[in-house]
Amino acid sequence: MSGCAVRIGVIGTGAIGGFYGLMLARAGFDVHFLLRSEYAAVAERGLRLNSQVHGALSLAPVQAYRDVAEMPPCDWLLVGAKTTSNAELAPLIARAAAPGAKVLLLQNGLAVEEQLRPLLPDSLHLLGGLCYICVHRSAPGVIEHQAMGMLNLGYHSGPAPDAAAGRALADEGAALFRDAGLDSNAMPDLEHARWQKLVWNIPYNGLSVLLDSGTRGLMDNPASRALIAELMDEVMLGAAACGHVLPAGYPAAMLEATDRMADYLPSMYHDFAQHRPLELQAIYAAPLEAAARAGARLPRIEMLQRALSFIDARNQAR
Repeated sequence: MSGCAVRIGVIGTGAIGGFYGLMLARAGFDVHFLLRSEYAAVAERGLRLNSQVHGALSLAPVQAYRDVAEMPPCDWLLVGAKTTSNAELAPLIARAAAPGAKVLLLQNGLAVEEQLRPLLPDSLHLLGGLCYICVHRSAPGVIEHQAMGMLNLGYHSGPAPDAAAGRALADEGAALFRDAGLDSNAMPDLEHARWQKLVWNIPYNGLSVLLDSGTRGLMDNPASRALIAELMDEVMLGAAACGHVLPAGYPAAMLEATDRMADYLPSMYHDFAQHRPLELQAIYAAPLEAAARAGARLPRIEMLQRALSFIDARNQAR
């Protein structure tokens, strides 16, 4: 695939958007970045990636914009901003989209596409992207990449005439990231894949904030490790109630994978530390609501959500 044939826009150039946008641009794709508070730093110094996988990489100059009206129409739009800002991002996405553009949500949680879909023009394709990556931003325009980087895509909704056409668009998107040297695959069932990713996200994101700990501390303490396993089992129960039976050994595999990881602070921990709103709706409330509609109650996840809601409200008031 020719990098010059596709124009890609990044809406939300934080750790996720910055990482994938930089990798695509270095592979020869025409990538345009919309920024807010970090515009001046990125326009002056470019983007820098300190990666334990790919080494030290940089992109300069960067096709950076402070105003979406200055961006050219893009064929693909990668939305790397937090789910808490989707409503305000919708007009920016519509403005930056070329006719028939593909909008890819690189976000955690459940039902994030359902939240955004009514706010977008019907002519735009909407896809979900699941990022399996340990990454955070350490300074304006500086991204720290600790491990992994796989990105899987699934088609959600839009003008694709049938499931096969939607799957073809997901395949097209996955090919872009493979051209950039990243593992990427199309997923036949986006909601199933989102439940599967919640098996890791629900325990580690929330407990990192609640217990003020990275993954190593959570795994090394018998009490917190047992709680992680119990939360994972509840996610499995919720998924099954909603018709998504996940592999029986998946929680054990996630625990073993986390044991092998270096200490990592999940994205929710960084949001808390920076006094940004926590993504409680997408990661906790939406799965709890879906499970409840299916007749399943998840008491440990519910308790974790309530504790995080208290912490988040107090943190936002400071």
